[in-house]
Order: sequence, then structure tokens, then C-alpha cells
Amino acid sequence: MQPTRAHSSSHGRDSFIDIIRALCVLAVISQHWLMPVLSYEHGHLSTGNALASPGWWIVTWLTQVMPMVFFAGGAANFFSFRAVDSVRDWLRSRIARLLAPVVPLAAVWLLLPHVLVSEGVPAQPVLIAGKVAGQLLWFLAVYLLVIAATPIMFKLYHRHGWRVIGILAVCSLTVDVLRFEISPAIGYLNALFVWLAAHQFGFHYADGGLRKWADWKSSGLAVAGFGLTATAVLLGPYPASMIGMPGAPVSNMSPPTAVMLSLTIGQLGLWLTLKPVMTRLAERPFAVAVLRWCGARFMTLYLWHMPALVVTAGISVVGLGFASPTPGSPMWFAVAPVWVGVAGIFLGCFTGLFGRFEIRRRSDGTPRTSLHRVVLSAVLSSCGLLGLAAQGFMSPGNPLGPVLWVLMVLSGLLLVREKSIPATIDVRWSRTGPAHAGVRHDGARALTAKAGGEGLAP
Repeated sequence: MQPTRAHSSSHGRDSFIDIIRALCVLAVISQHWLMPVLSYEHGHLSTGNALASPGWWIVTWLTQVMPMVFFAGGAANFFSFRAVDSVRDWLRSRIARLLAPVVPLAAVWLLLPHVLVSEGVPAQPVLIAGKVAGQLLWFLAVYLLVIAATPIMFKLYHRHGWRVIGILAVCSLTVDVLRFEISPAIGYLNALFVWLAAHQFGFHYADGGLRKWADWKSSGLAVAGFGLTATAVLLGPYPASMIGMPGAPVSNMSPPTAVMLSLTIGQLGLWLTLKPVMTRLAERPFAVAVLRWCGARFMTLYLWHMPALVVTAGISVVGLGFASPTPGSPMWFAVAPVWVGVAGIFLGCFTGLFGRFEIRRRSDGTPRTSLHRVVLSAVLSSCGLLGLAAQGFMSPGNPLGPVLWVLMVLSGLLLVREKSIPATIDVRWSRTGPAHAGVRHDGARALTAKAGGEGLAP
């Protein structure tokens, strides 16, 4: 398979992937900000989910964007990995960049809940806040493992092509059978099988296969994917909602079920069908500026949008006694823009304060990290992040638990962190793709490195 050039924006990236990543982050933030149904009385915060309203499950078929997050990550990782000279250095750089934005989040939330309780804030809403601030770290934990598996999946892709996704799909279906028949805990294996498959779809896009599809093929893919999803919901044990619902016996997301793969196919077909319109819009100067700004801060936006919601709810619901209107009512639609606007102000402040931890920095030539340290970093930090996602940043029954999870994440970061200094990157494109990028470090010698794509995430 010969690589083909991605449709690039004026700053030398695949604009389609950049748009997907930006819209996915926007969808995640919007959904999480609009879902809560909150009220506060006598020191107790009551929580509900607006998407549990009758018929609203259909919204989740589009707003559950994790399939496209992993797809976009796969495409970006393929672009960059195919140009690397050292697998070890590529893994080290990816892991370090993903973990760095977690540091300020952990520093704030390990202390803040205890400070609030000591100042007289009731413990129950603070406990919920501490859990909410950490629960989305599950994505980072899984994505770190996907990153660690990328070199292997890259080789499998070139040897076996589409068969890799087929095998992963069979594995995910097998896990579902065992999950429903034997033990629900077995379902967590699909956190790798399902998301590795979605990540692998990104390989097929980056290498040119999916980008060559005609509109009618993309539309057919969307119909097939959503059709399979509907069939699975009608005939199988799968719930209609693509996100977990309060009190539901089964969740399609925690852990993911095989139906998330059919959803991946449907969403991918829809996005590919819309690609010509999206890429034309992405060439406009304002869109280029927005995508460039977001691209350097995706993880910060993802990690801090729930704390922004917590602050908004703390002031309005706990502090002022505001209660969420009935979802779908005229008052709910009237209040929603104000609610989102206030949360957006707080997120903007947090991004300004903590976004610097994510801005890419280049190594100044310190000794390179060994491969076993990189692997250990991925395992340690992933376990720590999963612990925080499950337990939160405050655990009355096990107060040292969050501290130990954070120490595991920090240990993982220290294993791959190297001394770095700011770098200015000048990316030049040739006819066949990204040419070499000159990287200068404050007057030091110019270094040459292949330019590809950034591998994230939210």
C-alpha cells in the first residue's frame, strides 16, 4: 500500500482529521454540560440525566463520539509513526505529551475537596465533584494502551489489512457473549478490542484507502453501520442509548460492547459523506485559526471541562439553590445557553491557566529513554488513571487511594520525561506529503525531523 497525501489545511495537516477532533471535543463538552439534571436540598445534591428522557436516546447515536475520537487518533498516529526513526522515542514522546496535562488537574483536585469540606461545604456534593473531576480519565488510560500497541498494530495492518479489524470484531462479540452469559467483568476486555478496531479504521483512512471512497460508498457505509446498530438494539441485549444511563442494567460504554463497532462504522460513513463540505469550510482563515488553537489544547479542554461544570453547578445549584428545569421544557431550552456560557467562561479560564502544560516542547538532546522504561510508564500511568477514574479524587473510605493513583501517574510521566525547551517548527509540504520540518531551539543548530500528525485525542 502506498501512502497518499492527506487533504491538508494551510498549516500542513489533514484538515478532515483536525475537524473531527475539534467537533468531537465540542460534542463531548456540550453533552456533558447539558446532561445533568441537578437539585440541592438539605445538604444533598440530587443528580439525573437529561438524555434519560423518553426518546432522547437517539441523540446519543451522534453525540457519543468516542468511536471517532479513536478513529482520528489512529489516523494521526499513522501519519506520524510511518515517518519515525525510533519506535522508542515515538512512544516516549506520545506518552509524555498525554500525561503532562494531568499534572495540574491532579495537583488541584487532590487538595481542593479537602479544603472545601474544611471550609464547611457539605461533604456529599464535594464527594460527587471529586469523582466527576476524575471519571473521564478512563479515556486517557485506554488511549495510552492503544498508543503502546500502535507499533504492533501498524505491522499487523501492513501484513493483514482489513482482516485485523475483522478479528477484533470477532473478539469483541465473543467477549460480549461471555459477559452476558458468565461474568460482566469479562466485558472490560472490550475496552481494548473495540477501541483498537476504531483506531485501526484510522489507519485505513491515513493510508489512502477510505479517502478514495466515492460519496455513494460512504453513504452506504453509514446506512450499513447504523442499520447494524439498530438491529443489535432490537434483537440483542444492547440498550438503545450509546451512553450509560442511571439504573440501566447494561451499558454500551462502561465497558464498551460490540455495538460500538457498528456505531463506529455508521458514524465514519456519515463523516466521510460530509467530508467535501467540511474540508472546504476548514480552509477558511477563521476555521484554520480555531483548529490550530484547539489542536494544541485538546487534552486541556477535555480534562478541565468537567471541573468547569463542577464550579458552575457549585455556584448556581449548591450556592444559589438553582434547580435544573425539566429537560425539553421551554425553560430548559431558555436556561441552556446561559448554563453553557457560564461553564464556557470557567473552561476558558482553566485553559488559559493550564494549557501551557500541553503545548508541545522539543527535547534538547538529553539521553534517550529505554524501551522497557517506556512500557513500564504506559502500564503504571494507565493503572493510575483507571484508579482515579473509578475512585475519583476523594475517597472517604480510602483517603490514601487517590494519592497512590496520582503517584503512579507521576511515576509513569517521570519515566518518559526528558528535559525540553520551546521549539519553533516550520513544516513544509511537498507534492507527496509532509517534507522535513526545520526545528530550531533558540538559536541552536537546526534539527531535522519528519512531520506527520499529532496523536490524540479527547
